[in-house]
Amino acid sequence: MSEPARILVVEDDADIWRSLELLFRRAGYAPRWAADGHEGLRRFGSDQPDLVILDVSLPGLDGWAVLERMRHVSSVPVMLLTARGLETDKVRGLLSGADDYLTKPFSNEELVARVAALLRRSPPVPTESKVDVYDDGRVRVDFANHAVEADGQAIGLTPTEFRLLAALVRHAGQVLSPGQLLELGWSDPTGSGVGRVKFTVLSLRRKMGWGDVRNCPIENVRGFGYRYRHAVATSETRTEG
Repeated sequence: MSEPARILVVEDDADIWRSLELLFRRAGYAPRWAADGHEGLRRFGSDQPDLVILDVSLPGLDGWAVLERMRHVSSVPVMLLTARGLETDKVRGLLSGADDYLTKPFSNEELVARVAALLRRSPPVPTESKVDVYDDGRVRVDFANHAVEADGQAIGLTPTEFRLLAALVRHAGQVLSPGQLLELGWSDPTGSGVGRVKFTVLSLRRKMGWGDVRNCPIENVRGFGYRYRHAVATSETRTEG
């Protein structure tokens, strides 16, 4: 039997979250919660949800910015929630990559129906592909146990180094900007400059034994960010970061 669909709710109002958590559990889904945009992006990278419910009016990093960053790395369905009812906001949301738009207050029945419709159009990823372990023959990352091996050797990483590597391998083949890596890898991205990303990548390469950039799967795509190229991918020119 397949796992219930994972729904990430990015909403700063705890009362609304508690209501939605109960609603989605009763409907047979597995809800997760993030109370702000930064946490939402971190959980988006770590939890691999099947659908995102995203409040537009979040403190700090608002829903528009969160949606933009999610769309850089994923096509997972996103439904926007907002207290605004302006037609221009709806149009902006849909043009920005949202799949649906619901204005507060809304009925529980309508929300569940819309969620079901989105999931039908974009079925949940099969359970077996939501692996807890990444292994491309060269690198093995056990996400649940925070364990890493490179070429069969166990590697000790700091929590930040592990989160950075996990973000890169979960999005293997995709370029992640320093800003996106800060969101996915740092517990307090607002207090960390992008220079910390470069420093951590260098430390990660050294610990993994990838000092020779020509043989390093973590590539610097100059002017854009970093990309993890797994072992079976076609080799391309690498540039040192």
